Amino acid sequence: MKTKIIVIVGPTAVGKTALAIDLAQALNGEIISGDSQQVYRKLDIGTAKATLEEQAAAPHHLIDVREVTESYSAFDFVREAKTAIEDITARGKLPIIAGGTSKVCSKVII
Repeated sequence: MKTKIIVIVGPTAVGKTALAIDLAQALNGEIISGDSQQVYRKLDIGTAKATLEEQAAAPHHLIDVREVTESYSAFDFVREAKTAIEDITARGKLPIIAGGTSKVCSKVII
């Protein structure tokens, strides 16, 4: 059986986070950040990172998981997102990947 995942992509500040939170609350889901900058601690300005209040409204994964001095690659994202997806689905919840830009991501294979 295939794992069901919702993926929300688009430009910065168009409402992806709000939509992801609404879906997570309505569909018993958890959010995985698909943004290449939100993984970094202290890069809050310019990334439209979910606020602490937004993160409290629905569980978030892959936010603030690296220092700005550390590298983070697409390989790292796939590995860590796959782990998060497996954890989320094992608990009977729906994974929702939100972030990135429509220019970067038209299809993600995990």
